Amino acid sequence: MSIVGTIGWQLVRFTLFVGLYVLLLNNSNFVLFDLGWNFFYLGFLLFLPIETPIVVQLLLGFVLGFTVDVFQDTGGLYTASAVFTAYLRPWVLRLLTPRDGYDAADSVNIHQMGWQWMMVYLILLIALHHVAFFLLELGSFLSLGFTMAKILVSTLYTTLVMLIVQLVFFPTRRRSR
Repeated sequence: MSIVGTIGWQLVRFTLFVGLYVLLLNNSNFVLFDLGWNFFYLGFLLFLPIETPIVVQLLLGFVLGFTVDVFQDTGGLYTASAVFTAYLRPWVLRLLTPRDGYDAADSVNIHQMGWQWMMVYLILLIALHHVAFFLLELGSFLSLGFTMAKILVSTLYTTLVMLIVQLVFFPTRRRSR
């Protein structure tokens, strides 16, 4: 795929993830027991190609978070947690690097990387995002127990949704280059 095609595909993915989150999923109807929120928009960052440079990831994290902040009127909460996640993503990928390293054609895909790799990857990054998000939202340590419960339930909820997205929408075979 050419550079223009790759950028175009990423713009489509960005629009789908942010559009679905802002228009459909960030509704109170999708909250589990007042504890679990689904941060669907994170899928855009989590499923970027593995070889994406860190500077590009940070810029995309900023644009992603800022776009959601504009629609949600949250004053930088989404931006801060998305940039934090984009910053940590290369560290997590390095931590989970297979013994032989990543192939040039590898992507964050459950069919290529396997269940174990995907579960550790998703849980680590989603949990770190949620810790940043909910602690910034709280602004203090007064209701820390309730906040920790929100982090746990939201992490499980978002991870389950990201797994479903992977299984339904991501190809089972590698793309030829």
